[in-house]
Amino acid sequence: MKQIRERKAKMAVSATPLPAVSRVLAQTGSSVRPGAVQSGTVSGDLIDQLRVLEEMKSAISGLQAQIAVALDLAQRAEQAEAGVPAAERGKGVGAQVALARRESPNRGSRLLGLAKALVTEMPHTLAALNSGQLNEWRATLLVKETACLSVEDRAAVDAELAPDTGAFDGKGDKAIIAAAKAAAYRRDPRSVAQRASHAARERMVSLRPAPDTMTYLTALLPVAQGVAVYAALTRGAESARSSGDERTRGQVMADTLVERLTGTRAGFTGINLDLVMTDRTLFQGDSEPARLQGYGIVPAQWGRELIGLGPAVSPGAAVSSGPELQDQEFDVWLRRLYTAPGTGELLATDSKARLFTGRLRRFIETRDATCRTPYCDAPIRHIDHVVSWHSGGKTNPSNGAGLCEACNHTKEHPGWTATTLDGQTSGATPGVHTLEISTPTGHTYQSKAPPLPGHHPIRTWTAAGRT
Repeated sequence: MKQIRERKAKMAVSATPLPAVSRVLAQTGSSVRPGAVQSGTVSGDLIDQLRVLEEMKSAISGLQAQIAVALDLAQRAEQAEAGVPAAERGKGVGAQVALARRESPNRGSRLLGLAKALVTEMPHTLAALNSGQLNEWRATLLVKETACLSVEDRAAVDAELAPDTGAFDGKGDKAIIAAAKAAAYRRDPRSVAQRASHAARERMVSLRPAPDTMTYLTALLPVAQGVAVYAALTRGAESARSSGDERTRGQVMADTLVERLTGTRAGFTGINLDLVMTDRTLFQGDSEPARLQGYGIVPAQWGRELIGLGPAVSPGAAVSSGPELQDQEFDVWLRRLYTAPGTGELLATDSKARLFTGRLRRFIETRDATCRTPYCDAPIRHIDHVVSWHSGGKTNPSNGAGLCEACNHTKEHPGWTATTLDGQTSGATPGVHTLEISTPTGHTYQSKAPPLPGHHPIRTWTAAGRT
């Protein structure tokens, strides 16, 4: 097998892997050309190709920025002709950019903002991007560090730094940030100071998954508060360690944070955790993974340990009592969910209410897991009618979708529509809740509810391959 892999690798690199992007490079004005560098060895050729491909990526990023700005202008013009109020024009363009680039809506808005700054205010940075002297991330750093300046001052800083002259060749991210900050402060020290004083408004706490059933709990705080919190946790860890605690310093700090915030060492008394697993995983020690709402897939063993059942429990075992749970600081409740045998789709009844509440809301949250907009992994904040209530849409699982707040607002903009597809519709998987979103340009994107633990799509083989 090793020889086969090596042979395939040699075959893959024997041909020049450069794509036909001459048209793209011509549109960006880039001087980068495939085969521009010649080396005498295979390794040297491969390094040259890596560099050329990296420069091509930068050039393509520059072209994407120009196209995004052109799209924004075109959408605003079309909306003006359609009579959309001036204050509403341009809304939803960032979401369209996100869908086209297969990014989250939040990142799509940032990419559109980056494009506008580069095209309209920072021509030198855009030129460096087009020529491959600066990549998209470092162009983003320059845009970010000059965001507090006026259009004129930002353009002056752009000219002063002139990335297209190679001023940042060999420089790392920190050097670029430092240069941009210094130039911005020289141009407008008052705006930079005001930006720092207003930064406290951006304080927040976020949670994101980490490997191995861990999470990153991040707090963005004013410096004095952040230092005070860290100092308090450090003192608590040092005190515990000096008293003979065998945990590491980091472990004590993490445990202290959880205990002080929640009031218990376990951390989840009085807090609802939705863990979805099959009955086989719960009672028979099956290895089918479970899914923790707000996190994602977790190992079966971890799920059983969370609810105090240990490695395996015999069928019919009581979950609310027994010696395994005597040391638990929380109660465990089981809710049975029934799925269709063939598709794994959750089954439920309709509701005559206008709002998605109670069990129906929890049902959709369990089915969808995260925001149903394609490429958006944000937590669900709203349970929305796919076809609006005013248009005759029903309050049932089929017509409900979990969305984040931003995506729910975006779909209300002119030109956006959404519908659910059944198994008879092209592109829809029978029995799987499929949402189709149409943008003002007429492009459509589909989102399918994620599979629940225990369900594996049946794949069949045809003459053309696996389906």
